[in-house]
Amino acid sequence: MLADIVDYLACPVCRDGLRLTDGSLRCGQGHGFDVARQGYVSLLTGSQAPGTADSPAMVAARADFLAAGHYAPLADALAKAVQDHCPPAATGAGGADGEHRGPVVVDAGAGTGYYGAAVLDALPEATGLAFDISKHAVKRAARAHPRMGAFVADVWKPLPIGDAVADVVIDVFAPRNGPEFERILRPGGRLVVVTPAKEHLSPLVEELDLLSVDEAKEHRVAESLRGFGEVDTRAVRFEMPLSRADVAKVVEMGPSAWHKDPDTLHHQIQKFPEWTPAVASFRLFIFESSAESRPSS
Repeated sequence: MLADIVDYLACPVCRDGLRLTDGSLRCGQGHGFDVARQGYVSLLTGSQAPGTADSPAMVAARADFLAAGHYAPLADALAKAVQDHCPPAATGAGGADGEHRGPVVVDAGAGTGYYGAAVLDALPEATGLAFDISKHAVKRAARAHPRMGAFVADVWKPLPIGDAVADVVIDVFAPRNGPEFERILRPGGRLVVVTPAKEHLSPLVEELDLLSVDEAKEHRVAESLRGFGEVDTRAVRFEMPLSRADVAKVVEMGPSAWHKDPDTLHHQIQKFPEWTPAVASFRLFIFESSAESRPSS
């Protein structure tokens, strides 16, 4: 899929356009980025390893948990929201003048590509760009959907994506770089953000002393996206019966994985009943970029 998304990408060093040739992406200035055998490319620059990237164990736990369908209602709600708010497809963007194309969906902090794939299933003509700072996650995202191309990038740095090429940006449990999201969105584009709600993973949060959602979460979302206007908000809530193995995976795949001792966690979970009812609760925000704050092209 890199061949299908390369026209939307930009060199992370010089911002020049990229082309795919001889197993690498190259720009006109000679900067090159090798394509991994799994079909993704790293567009990170510099020698310092990212300190917040999900580990192989975290990615594997997330892949198993999502494959079991526990968060399928959230994926369905996200896809429906994008369907409801996706602007009409652009003409000529990312290709020759006058050439029709389907919507371009950017999955920021995509993880394994699970949510981006659900959105692409709901938009049969769309093309997906998935990026994450974890190469272990991006390896899976590269295989998540036949219309999704994947690359490694840091959401806190200038994104290796061209100006005004995206119709939709989705951000599910990921950091939010408001100025960069606004830059890559075309006029009339939408940003869809999903965050956990206060009661998410109750009663596991209380019983296992996990990281909880603070009261200022929604305020911080709004503050990080000052260039956007909120056009819709939806609550998504459902119950999940979780086995002991499921409970372990939902902890291991999230931020609490950095704070829980594995042996202590295992000992705590063994005291749980065979099945534990847990709450899944999320807030889904749909934003449109404010016209007055959009940079002129």
